[in-house]
Amino acid sequence: MGDLKNVLHHYLRQQREALAWKLEGLGERAARMPMTDTGSNLLGIVKHVAAVEAAYLGPVFGRPGAPELPWLFAPAPPEDNADMWATEDQTVDWVVAAYRRVWERSDQTIAALPLEAEGFVPWWGPEGSQVTLGQVLVHVIAELARHLGQADILREQADGRAGYLPGFDNLPENSRQWWNDYHARLKTLAESFPEPHPG
Repeated sequence: MGDLKNVLHHYLRQQREALAWKLEGLGERAARMPMTDTGSNLLGIVKHVAAVEAAYLGPVFGRPGAPELPWLFAPAPPEDNADMWATEDQTVDWVVAAYRRVWERSDQTIAALPLEAEGFVPWWGPEGSQVTLGQVLVHVIAELARHLGQADILREQADGRAGYLPGFDNLPENSRQWWNDYHARLKTLAESFPEPHPG
């Protein structure tokens, strides 16, 4: 992987591909279905991460934004959580294609600038914050990894598909019966502990 910038870029690319894979083979209904009380859904997670990357690796360094993400750079503030769900016209294919176009612009920023290049994040506190490309890459990778973990769980809840990447799921190769027994064993162990008393 070479120098530190190449290492960071490698992990960013790897996390992107893993997240995009979490939508593979899902219909619109399953991709949009809220799976938690706060509305977490797979398509919304990918849309959100696309917006995060577009902002941090675009305007923060004085580079172009993402015209396909109009809510992100609109003059009026969007409604709360506008980037955490997809509208009727923002299909799975549309969101994934927009995310991939964001990757291309981000990759251009990463290629053009050294890790020490300075940028400015206006939304970090009342006076904003000076940052470097290296700092922003770590921040974006951490943000992406956090949401990929959420997507792992949501996808498994949606249709049972689990794993890290196509062809490399990073899970023990065991039968469905083994996994059922494993789940039952963990559940029995957990239930052997008393619930805490309220208050």
